Amino acid sequence: MTYYQQPGNYPPPPRGTNGMAIAALICAFVFAPAGIVLGIVAKNQIKRTGEDGRGLATAGIVLGSVFTVLGIIAIILWVVAVYWIVREGGEIVSTLTFTR
Repeated sequence: MTYYQQPGNYPPPPRGTNGMAIAALICAFVFAPAGIVLGIVAKNQIKRTGEDGRGLATAGIVLGSVFTVLGIIAIILWVVAVYWIVREGGEIVSTLTFTR
């Protein structure tokens, strides 16, 4: 009687990268608050499923936070500049002299 050896164990299939983590990184550049939210959701999914992409999710959160803060600062500076121009606008125009 011939005995055949059982086949060995196959390696587990490679883990995929979490799609939400990829979306978090992309959205951090397009619409920063969405990058923050998607990054947090992706980290929770990665913790639960064991997928790859934890670094991408973290990068989405960090970049989204930085760009959101920079955007808020830019809006505040823009509002202050417009307010200053409107308030001082009459005086700026009256100091200009137009000659022909």
